[in-house]
Amino acid sequence: MARMTSYKEPFLQFIHKLQDQICHALPEEDDTAVLTEDLWTREEGGGGKTRVINGGKVFEKGGVNISAVHGKLPASMASYLQTDYSDFFACGISLVIHPLNPFVPTVHANYRYFELYDQDGRLADQWFGGGSDLTPYYLFEEDVRHFHRTLLGICNQFDDSLYPAFSKACDNYFYNHHRQEARGVGGLFFDRLRGNSEHDTRFWFDFVTSCGNAFIGSYLPIVQKRKDIDWTGSHKFWQEIRRGRYVEFNLLHDKGTLFGLKTNGRIESILMSLPATVRWEYNYHPEAGSEEARMLEVLQHPKSWI
Repeated sequence: MARMTSYKEPFLQFIHKLQDQICHALPEEDDTAVLTEDLWTREEGGGGKTRVINGGKVFEKGGVNISAVHGKLPASMASYLQTDYSDFFACGISLVIHPLNPFVPTVHANYRYFELYDQDGRLADQWFGGGSDLTPYYLFEEDVRHFHRTLLGICNQFDDSLYPAFSKACDNYFYNHHRQEARGVGGLFFDRLRGNSEHDTRFWFDFVTSCGNAFIGSYLPIVQKRKDIDWTGSHKFWQEIRRGRYVEFNLLHDKGTLFGLKTNGRIESILMSLPATVRWEYNYHPEAGSEEARMLEVLQHPKSWI
């Protein structure tokens, strides 16, 4: 069996560079927001760099986090990963941006790399995961199509079967089953991307990093187009209702959140994804025929955007 090549160092370089690029681009769209940095360490091994944007006229709350952690897998995670190996390394970048304006969508992205080692410390398994997805509160179809077409373009540079598979996986994953509605309008989702006879590990490294490098172009043009639209308290009310659904998904279903909590991850960084203000109204339904009802209809009956 051929010896595996570790992508630890090049992936670490990628996430550091991408964090810098995104954290340079966001303040250019919102010079009123405050960007802060927090370096942290994990007692069991590793640490990260959390950058949070707060209090802006465009970006109400958001974070762009990178981490690299290592150590022994808890028994619960070893069981979940179905592995007998106990030593691991994981690194990645994770971001969530919650705009102030209800007409600007929330966006999430995550790109990660995982390694497992045998008892002699040799690399025994490795894979990539991640994706990005869009959560609008009001539906502008041209914005959603721009987001998806950007992702389609990246996928087709590598293999034209990737977008249909990973877009469907995104729709299936970011879904609140207890409400029978999607969290948003999709994007890409992929996990356990391992080298095989069709695509080697280098292929997946190039693919995942290309997806990450396309993030700014997929999202910021939407922000620029919608950030100055006037909004009212009723628009904010609806945004906060939908943000409640976002919180429900992250706390009930999101694998990244659960992994962080089960591996003694840093709570502040894990829960950075939650919006600043949310609302739960008992048995709330938008008015029939309204723009809010139109958005809900799309979330309850997801469609193809390409």
